Amino acid sequence: MNYVNIIEKTLRKTFEPVFLEVIDESEQHRGHVGFRDGTQTHFKIIIRAKIFEKMSRVSRERAIHKALGSDLMQSIHALSINFQ
Repeated sequence: MNYVNIIEKTLRKTFEPVFLEVIDESEQHRGHVGFRDGTQTHFKIIIRAKIFEKMSRVSRERAIHKALGSDLMQSIHALSINFQ
């Protein structure tokens, strides 16, 4: 399963970002807790969207987690989010 594509498609549809980059950082975590060889486990999201302008950082993160859904969030180990 290509989580990068799923995350990107979901975030584009939900938030209509001006800028979005989803990076699979799984290989950088080889040997760390949560790393599973051959799978995508660690991600970094860089996003800028008008909808986030009036939201607190916690509200932004909650909105992203909700949009991605509990099934996806339980399937990955780590998610870093950078709001620009």
